[in-house]
Amino acid sequence: MAIYSIANYFRQKKIVKTVSEEEFRAGYRKAQLIDVREPNEFEGGHILGARNIPMSQLKMRMKELRPDLPVYLYCQSGTRSARAAQMLYKNGYKDLTQLQGGFKKWSGKVKTKK
Repeated sequence: MAIYSIANYFRQKKIVKTVSEEEFRAGYRKAQLIDVREPNEFEGGHILGARNIPMSQLKMRMKELRPDLPVYLYCQSGTRSARAAQMLYKNGYKDLTQLQGGFKKWSGKVKTKK
């Protein structure tokens, strides 16, 4: 079990770059910013400029993303965005970045639905 966890950790590091909020903020404006949380979570507050493609719909909506542009992902804590990155990687997306700690660690501008 421990060997599997370690192997999975290193495979994940190869697939997706996990960056701090500062690094995320520096790059996400030049990328496709995707919130993989469910719509009710997204409406409760999301990073300004993000598109909501829930993890549960990602497989069906993958065509909405361009594989030739960087994809910046986030969820609530980082677990779903890591799974989303694995799915995207298997489908030819290579420039993948996720927010370390997810939305709950975000201190930047947030937009909420009224």
